[in-house]
Amino acid sequence: SRARSRGAAGAALLPSMLMFGVILASSGLLLMIERGILAQVGPPPPHPPAGPSRRDGRDSPAELELEVLRDTRNRTIRALCGQRSMPRSVWELPPGQRRTVLRHLLVSDKYRFLYCYVPKVACSNWKRILKVLDGALESVDVQGKMDHKSDLVFLGDMKPEEISYRLKHYYKFIFVRNPMERLLSAYRNKFGEIKEYQQKYGVEIVRRYRKNGGNSAGDDVTFSEFLRYLLDEDVERMNEHWMPIYNLCQPCAVRYDFIGSYERLHADANHVLEHIQSPSFVRFPERQAWYKPVTAETLHYYLCNTQRRLIKELLPKYILDFSLFAYPLPNITSEFCRQ
Repeated sequence: SRARSRGAAGAALLPSMLMFGVILASSGLLLMIERGILAQVGPPPPHPPAGPSRRDGRDSPAELELEVLRDTRNRTIRALCGQRSMPRSVWELPPGQRRTVLRHLLVSDKYRFLYCYVPKVACSNWKRILKVLDGALESVDVQGKMDHKSDLVFLGDMKPEEISYRLKHYYKFIFVRNPMERLLSAYRNKFGEIKEYQQKYGVEIVRRYRKNGGNSAGDDVTFSEFLRYLLDEDVERMNEHWMPIYNLCQPCAVRYDFIGSYERLHADANHVLEHIQSPSFVRFPERQAWYKPVTAETLHYYLCNTQRRLIKELLPKYILDFSLFAYPLPNITSEFCRQ
């Protein structure tokens, strides 16, 4: 009876998710980008909120949709990573790629886990948690600028045998985010607020892509200019804030036990904290009052005011993030943008 009830409750949810699953499994994904077919599927279904199971023993619609989402991710990762050409361990990666992933795997020997941090996916808060668990920080709510290096243990600083042991025996997790939303968040933060990035990247971007842009201080980079810069960049040499998640964390070479979503941040973070048996006083930090998140409307505005050709040309660089982590490609059809 449970199976029948689950099937009935999920009937309304499955069409859109199954369509998406079929698209992901298709080998013609890039061709669909070029022809604009995928954009016509419509806006993505919202990521389901957290919620307890129903008392009658049947799963809620949100839980069923989450189950389908996770199953889609797992199947897609298994299909891609099962191909002969894909790496089976970090030792099969080229040296540069291996250095990148080992630099992004944070270690907790006390709680026996590895966390691959992804910039612009709440990694600062996870680093705060690691520092609290290690006793280097009193509370996740301590004010002050986050030091992203001190009091943290990186897997890349260990010996090969120590690395192999932890990859084999420790709980491994990662948090992911819609690729275009992550890029927009990086753009607004780094070029709108951080002078170091304006001087290091912004000045060069404007000089390269804007006529008579030599006098810019790098604080007026447009989103289109930023995307053109990404289009011309070698993925392996990108700054970590806009390098694809696949390249940062190598989900084929590292078999993650849990993939959390930025869209379900607190619920998924609580799942991880419960699994590693962290102390009850350790909780995932609340969003700071000053933080202005990227909303669906904001992303819609930026994408619809960017040349469609530019977005389509950029998507292949991030296609593994879209497909492996089950994020629909952006809808940039004229009809959708007129809304």
